[in-house]
Amino acid sequence: MARRRKKNPKRFKGLAYTLLLVLIIGLGYDPLMRALHANAPQEPASTMGVPLTDKSLLPAPMPKGTSEKILTRRGYTVSYNMKHNLPNWVAWELTPDKLIERESRTDKFLPDPDLPEDVAVTTDDYKRSGWDRGHMCPAGDNRWHWRAMQESFYMTNICPQHHNLNRGDWKELEEACRDWAQREGRLFIVCGPILYRQQHQTIGHEHRITVPEAFFKVVLCPDSNPPRAIGFIYKNTSGNHPLDSYVNSVDQVERITGIDFFPALPDKVERQVEAEYDLKRWKR
Repeated sequence: MARRRKKNPKRFKGLAYTLLLVLIIGLGYDPLMRALHANAPQEPASTMGVPLTDKSLLPAPMPKGTSEKILTRRGYTVSYNMKHNLPNWVAWELTPDKLIERESRTDKFLPDPDLPEDVAVTTDDYKRSGWDRGHMCPAGDNRWHWRAMQESFYMTNICPQHHNLNRGDWKELEEACRDWAQREGRLFIVCGPILYRQQHQTIGHEHRITVPEAFFKVVLCPDSNPPRAIGFIYKNTSGNHPLDSYVNSVDQVERITGIDFFPALPDKVERQVEAEYDLKRWKR
């Protein structure tokens, strides 16, 4: 007769502990993952469910006869002019979430991968030209995501800009916009070069790039009560002037550039905000 094997209480106790641990982990996994996900850095989402790439947030199409290729990026949209190798305009939404600096500035200027290699401007076209590679949508507005930062250095977002302007008054306006976004909640911004009807200077080794005579920027704060907007025009020269020296109404900027900004606004609101240019309302 075979001897009956004795039960090992320690073995059963260990098995019970193991099953209990599996049960606890199973029950706690989902809440734990949700908590970790909630605390992880999130990519900023456009407010009110309207993405920046939505055509309703962009300027109207350029006047007939103007070269225009629309390029959509992570942090901005650009209307690119293949004739002048410049943007017609660059538009983006700036919110407090996008002011959280998650990425370092790259300083790596890149030819636009969406353009044919033989026509894409490179940083070599700016070498020894005497002009800065001036951002339209600034790198400082794109530190919220690595791809947004990288794409801000695409040459389709760059214009020949006077060194003193790029590092001085233009930079001060970029910083003012970030201050306004932090305070107001969100802004819609459009900026770009101005080409007057005259003979233009050009630079470039492989590609001819037109040097703008001036630059514009228009800023809309849609969530203030009432909504408000303001415009700026800067000559592409050396200078050191206070911000109010460059103020214009959006209507004035439209007349100079031929661009229709914020066409999706209700007509009454558009007429009101585009006629105003009181900088004091922005300096609270």
